[in-house]
Amino acid sequence: MSEADTRLRILDAAEALFVDSGFESASLRLITAKAGVNLAAVNYHFGSKDALIHEVFRRRLSWLNDQRLRELDRLETEATGKPLKPSQILQAFFGVALKMAADQDNGGSGFMRLLGRTYTQPSEFTRRFLAEEYAAAVGRFKEALFLALPEVPREEILWRFHFMLGAMSYAISGADALNIVDKDSVDDSNTEALYERLMSFLLGGLRAPLPNLPAQAEKVTGRKSVRKTDRNNLAAESVAVQLT
Repeated sequence: MSEADTRLRILDAAEALFVDSGFESASLRLITAKAGVNLAAVNYHFGSKDALIHEVFRRRLSWLNDQRLRELDRLETEATGKPLKPSQILQAFFGVALKMAADQDNGGSGFMRLLGRTYTQPSEFTRRFLAEEYAAAVGRFKEALFLALPEVPREEILWRFHFMLGAMSYAISGADALNIVDKDSVDDSNTEALYERLMSFLLGGLRAPLPNLPAQAEKVTGRKSVRKTDRNNLAAESVAVQLT
């Protein structure tokens, strides 16, 4: 077995055990037994269990974020300098992830379940390296949303993006998570239907009227004093128009 094959077998075995058992329960002995290699191979190729966990995520997330950025680049090129529609931006970011979650043959489905659970129960270690892996891609998509929705406060866009990430994470973690809190079980085997339902939900969240928060400040423009709530109403109308 070549060194490249050994490394790949360890990564595949670790990913499968992390999906089934979690990070703590999947010991290095279990991982090496499943991979059919000796324990020293993990130290040789990765150095530590934490480094192995990092590499399990990195090999998938690098591909995922590359695909997202390529799709965003394509859309921006076709737009010839004009802002994208928010629906295009969401489909480029979340749609690529959902398609990966539908990949039963190449391990994408299992990895996305692992990623979804990691989002909701992050350790300090996973929180740190996930932030590093996502920094470039998330920054580009946030900027695209800021340009697409200039009338919407940036803080509101950031909150909604945060909520959308949470919704996607919960959905891709598998139907078991949904069935724990709801006696009426759901079937997530139809990935195309899951994609359509989740994208509809995310776009609906972006379309929702802005919250009528207490005005913290007033912006004086000429002789008129424009309250924050008034700006929120205008921004909500802008969202509805730009999403149609």
